[in-house]
Formats: sequence, C-alpha cells, structure tokens
Amino acid sequence: MKGLLNIIWALVAIIGLASASPALAQSSRLKAAGVATAVAKSPLTVTPDKAWNKAGRPGRLSESWTLDGLTINELTFYGGIVDGKTLFREVDKVNAPLPKFSKTMLAPDIATLLESSYRVALGTSLMQIESIEPASFAGTQGFQFTYSFAVQDEVKRRGIARGAVIGDKLFLVTYEAPRIHYFERDKDSFDKIASSARLAAVKKK
Repeated sequence: MKGLLNIIWALVAIIGLASASPALAQSSRLKAAGVATAVAKSPLTVTPDKAWNKAGRPGRLSESWTLDGLTINELTFYGGIVDGKTLFREVDKVNAPLPKFSKTMLAPDIATLLESSYRVALGTSLMQIESIEPASFAGTQGFQFTYSFAVQDEVKRRGIARGAVIGDKLFLVTYEAPRIHYFERDKDSFDKIASSARLAAVKKK
C-alpha cells in the first residue's frame, strides 16, 4: 500500500510540474541550442544559445518562445511585417483597431507602433518606451529600444526590442520578463539570439 501511495504522489508531482511550467509540457516544440532555426514563417533565422520552447503565435507572421512559461520570460519574433499590416491579430477591428506598420517608419515610429499595439491589444495604459538607440540586426543597421509595461494588477514587466526594416518589411525580436530578477537573468540569452539573426532571400534596400 505504501508503495502504491508513493507512485500516486510521484504522478501528481509530475502532472503539477508540467502544469506549472508550459515550457516543460511542450518538449516536442523545443528549439535546440546551437541550431539555426527559421522563425515566424519567414526567412529570418536565429541560433539559440540554450534550449527554448515555442509557445504560440500572436500574429500570422510572429511566434513566441519561452524558457519557463510566458509569464516568466517571453521571446517574440516578427518575421517580415509588410506595409499596412498589424503586429498582432485584430481582436476588435471595428471598435479598437490595431495600428499598422508603414515601410517609411523610423526607429522611434516603430517603438511607438509597439507601444500603441500593446495599449490596444492588452488594454493597458501602463506602457512606456524608455530608450532608443542604433543597433546592428541581421547584417544591417537597425535599432534597439527598451520599454516597460503592466497589465491591470500584474507585476511590472520590462522589455527590449531589436530589429530593422529590410526590403520594406519589419523584422523584430522582443524579450520581456518581470522587471525584478527575471529580466536580467535571461537578457544575455536574448542578446545572443538577437545577434545571431540572419536573413535569406530578402532584398535589402
């Protein structure tokens, strides 16, 4: 009887661990370390420095990865957003339309695009761009900006984005995590992944 109880408790612990960590429950969607991987249904590839798990698609040309669950760390790729399209899927196009990308946008405009998109999609006014600076991305001159946001009573989160407009399309990668502890813990992984970004078969203008 004691042996049976031990087995039952072990099974409960395994189920609970998988529920608490979506990344563990999605091992079949593992993105292996050191392997160049195409992301967001696009010619954009990145090489993870550690194993991340694919965790969904916020838009037709985007996908999100996580290490420990999206509330702990979230890495999102936007693979070639074209002129006149949104970053995310529309939720209420009539009453709350999302802002659209324009191929003429500069770095500050793209930071504002992300900010405005979050305000609409997440229903939050607690979104702020903190800094914007030039940065190399996928072999071309791009930009990097940092931001912070919170949704309702959730813990405040910090984010960083790096990307570029290449061939009139927006290629972008963002990383977000709770401001305290978790953001700094995995930021180095974001830096390595963003620095590994490469594009194939995309005409650069």
